[in-house]
Amino acid sequence: MNNNFIKEIEPGAIIGILGGGQLGRMTVEAASKLGYQCHVFCQSEKEPAAQITRNVTIAPFEDQKSLESFASAIDIATLEFENIPLDSVKFIENHVPVRPNSKILSIVQNRINEKKFISRLNIKTAPFIEVPEQNLLFEAAEQIGTPAVLKTASMGYDGKGQTLINKSTNLKLAWKESGASPKTNGAILEGFISFKKEISVIAGRSIDGSVASYVPVENLHVDHILDQTIAPANITNKQAIRATEIAHQLITELDVVGLLAVEMFINTNGDILVNEVAARPHNSGHWTIEACNISQFELLVRAICGLPLGSTERNSDARMKNLLGEEINRYHEYMTDPSAHVHFYGKSEARSGRKMGHVNWLSPKSLK
Repeated sequence: MNNNFIKEIEPGAIIGILGGGQLGRMTVEAASKLGYQCHVFCQSEKEPAAQITRNVTIAPFEDQKSLESFASAIDIATLEFENIPLDSVKFIENHVPVRPNSKILSIVQNRINEKKFISRLNIKTAPFIEVPEQNLLFEAAEQIGTPAVLKTASMGYDGKGQTLINKSTNLKLAWKESGASPKTNGAILEGFISFKKEISVIAGRSIDGSVASYVPVENLHVDHILDQTIAPANITNKQAIRATEIAHQLITELDVVGLLAVEMFINTNGDILVNEVAARPHNSGHWTIEACNISQFELLVRAICGLPLGSTERNSDARMKNLLGEEINRYHEYMTDPSAHVHFYGKSEARSGRKMGHVNWLSPKSLK
């Protein structure tokens, strides 16, 4: 089924969301604003998205009976994280459009496929080598050199499934620490990039091929987890144009209907290299909820349903702060700040590094 040539999904229809996390929750909120209902397929009624919609399927993603029931109750499906089993997505595609579709997911779920796709477009990335099994890691490290970063080919996020390799690293131990295995399709070894900034661009693309994007933003990480996003990024106009061009090229070449977040490095020479992409809403786009007329979540709904994308222009500059783990316990401090826009995700357990909520602060729009 070619999802790009299906007619508009009109308000009043039911959007199925695979995954019940905070990205799904904020998508439900945006869809409701436009008159859509949502049906969430997830693993627990306690998940953030499941808490705010009456239409919920609780089942493993591999449960075909539940998938069939879910598909029969919706008009279109999307997802809030990439690691949905590909066969499950293909099963739903036999019933309703899924945006982004399984062909796109087969690329973005696997870092090797993703890097190869980007490289074929002559877009710069870190040097990389596919490492399907542990006994090939020594040779790969010899070719790439050190320092380097060993990453699982699939199933990694927020720094999980990654290990830094130096000259003195025990490679056997590094393989074990990374979690690489046949279940993760082995690993990829990437040359370490000495960078000045980490930036990202979020773009949306509709069924008619039209594209809209937000300004490039700067991302600050702590222990490989996004801590803050600053919008717009403090980069040159030339760099901002190039970063936006890359995002538009990738979302078009991948034939995404929906969103594509493109994470990039600016190296010490000022060049832009793509780190990774995500075909869904992204943590670095939460600032758009208050700072833009159309948030990234509304842009997703508009894109997958074939509505006009509208304007992604920002009305303000912004800073987003993730509330990680125990930081959520400072909510009184944030809620008494008249300039703070506070968002809680409804998670009950504040584990270390877990995204419990976020705060947006706005400031007058700069000329960048």
